[in-house]
Amino acid sequence: MTEALQDLAAHLETARPDCVLASDVAFGELTVTVTLAALVPFCQFLKEDDTCRFSTLVDITAVDHPDRERRFDVVYHFLSMYQNQRIRVRVEVREDDMVPSLIPVHKAANWFEREVFDMFGILFSGHPDLRRLLTDYGFRGHPLRKDFPTTGYTEVRYDEARKRVVYEPVSLVQEYRQFDFMSPWEGADYVLPGDEKKGA
Repeated sequence: MTEALQDLAAHLETARPDCVLASDVAFGELTVTVTLAALVPFCQFLKEDDTCRFSTLVDITAVDHPDRERRFDVVYHFLSMYQNQRIRVRVEVREDDMVPSLIPVHKAANWFEREVFDMFGILFSGHPDLRRLLTDYGFRGHPLRKDFPTTGYTEVRYDEARKRVVYEPVSLVQEYRQFDFMSPWEGADYVLPGDEKKGA
């Protein structure tokens, strides 16, 4: 399998040297890094080339690297049922870059791109309906960015007096943080319930 993937990587580098920046076979998977400008034509090539025939877009996701100038990796996973192979296509983008939509090549990209926009805030140019998919329309921020707070910015609850759902800023008071002082890792000097049987 690894040899077939290496042959595929060599074919892509030879056929589309204008697109491919790097390729790597690791853990039985081929990852190809392409330029942002060449993303759509390269994916079109993957779909139509007789050696590739990656006709199925399986997923689009992203990885956040906040310390990099090109903060995000937008990652596309393709499947060729004809060749029984998978490929991962990766493109590095800055926070303010517009990634060209892949909908003209794969209609399945529609909701995948909406999800990436919602979770990471990455914009896709040419998308017909780029709006939030998993969070509420009034939601602030993008939850899968590494600088997003784990508690979020607002909490949602049903207010019995108002008979409606209300949004309130998150305010964590000390009582909310329930500490377990029965844990032996806290340096407690006592026997936990059930541990007295150990010495018997």
